[in-house]
Amino acid sequence: MIETERLVLRAWREADREPYLAMMADPDVGYWLGGLRSREEESAAFDRSRLAADSDGFGIWAAERRADGAFVGAIGVRRLPQTPGHPFSGQVELGWRLARQAWGAGYATEGAAASLAWGLAHLDVARIVAFTANTNARSESVMRRIGMARRSELDFDHPLLAPEHPLRRHIVYAVERR
Repeated sequence: MIETERLVLRAWREADREPYLAMMADPDVGYWLGGLRSREEESAAFDRSRLAADSDGFGIWAAERRADGAFVGAIGVRRLPQTPGHPFSGQVELGWRLARQAWGAGYATEGAAASLAWGLAHLDVARIVAFTANTNARSESVMRRIGMARRSELDFDHPLLAPEHPLRRHIVYAVERR
């Protein structure tokens, strides 16, 4: 568990399933993740995320507001699954997704900074990457604000998105261990 001034990043609970599914059913949230998926697909993704975090000892955690315990999203570091054609398969990614009502409050920056610091302190990895669609200025701003370095030579076309998909091109930021 990670606590920041306004957030608690913690292991998923079954009670988080419905708020998570509601977040993922929001077209504004789903857009930046390549499009909406069915409730069944998202429920399976929720289960996979819980299992991976349990297995690895870290992952994308549930993010709740400290003041009232409200679910605001998912933030953390995770080992990316092995995906054919993905340049970062098996590497550690910093990621976040927030419920729309939590956008603009600085939670992504606060949680991502804390997760990155946790990852650098606890994981024996050469680097931690973060990536997003090249048009996602808000996520790119988070990466810059928390001190990640732009790595344009690592930019890639996301293998899970069709060649004509408007979000296929991804930009990469990273922190290299010194």
